[in-house]
Formats: sequence, C-alpha cells, structure tokens
Amino acid sequence: MADLVKTARTPAELDVPASLGALGAIAAFVLRLAGEAGLDKGAAYRIRLAVDELATNIVVHGYRGGDGRITVRGRSGPGRVRISVEDSAPAFDPARGRLPPDRGTAPERRRIGGLGIHLALTSVDEYGYERRDGRNISTLTVMAEGTDPCPPRP
Repeated sequence: MADLVKTARTPAELDVPASLGALGAIAAFVLRLAGEAGLDKGAAYRIRLAVDELATNIVVHGYRGGDGRITVRGRSGPGRVRISVEDSAPAFDPARGRLPPDRGTAPERRRIGGLGIHLALTSVDEYGYERRDGRNISTLTVMAEGTDPCPPRP
C-alpha cells in the first residue's frame, strides 16, 4: 500500500494511481479531514460518498481503466470540509453528466448509470467544476448542520 499512496508536501494532499484499489486510501483521507473539522457522522458520510463516486467515475469512465493519477486536496475548518478532486482524463463536468431520477418510469425500466453522480452532487452543500491546464478539477464542500455557509470575514 505504501507505493499505492504518495502523500504530497502537505498533509492535506493525496496523490494516488487512478485505480479502484486506491479508493480506500481516498476515503480514509476524506474521513480524516472530516474528523479534523468535527463533522458529524452524517456530514462525514456525505462528503465521503460524493468523493468516492467522483473518484470511481474518474477511474472507470475518465481513464477507462488505463494509467492515470488522481490528486485529492482538502482543507478543513470548524464545521466545514472542502475537497478538490483532480485528474488529467478527458474533460468532463460531472454536473452536466448527472441524471436526476426519472420518477415517471418504473425503477426496473430506468436507464442504468448517471444516478451516482446525481446522488453525490446533491449530497454536498457546494459543488464547482473547472478545466484548467488540461486537468478536471471538481471541488466539493460539506458543512456541519447549522454551520453558516457565509461566515463573516475577520
């Protein structure tokens, strides 16, 4: 596992191979930041779920099982965690690829795929995407219940 995970210069950055085997290390990294922020179990679960879904999609659909890397950066503060997931796979904005549930169709007749991204992005408090320098950068923020999303600046 030591060669699977390369921790960068700061404790808030993780660089891993784009493989399903790296998902556990990503989840542990996210949960550590959630713990440092003092997030309750529900908020910690929401950020872990969202990051896991994005990372899985990067591996399976972005790199299509080929070689690549995923960089996860995180910041935590009292009651808040912000995570950026970066990759150099082809450009893809997850918000444009999500499918809201088709409530007019029986579950067994619905198209397979797309709902995981919908679930992930609706489970976070803030989401942003940008393509910069050949990299996809998705940024997700989860706040503890009752946290002011716009705290006053000192």
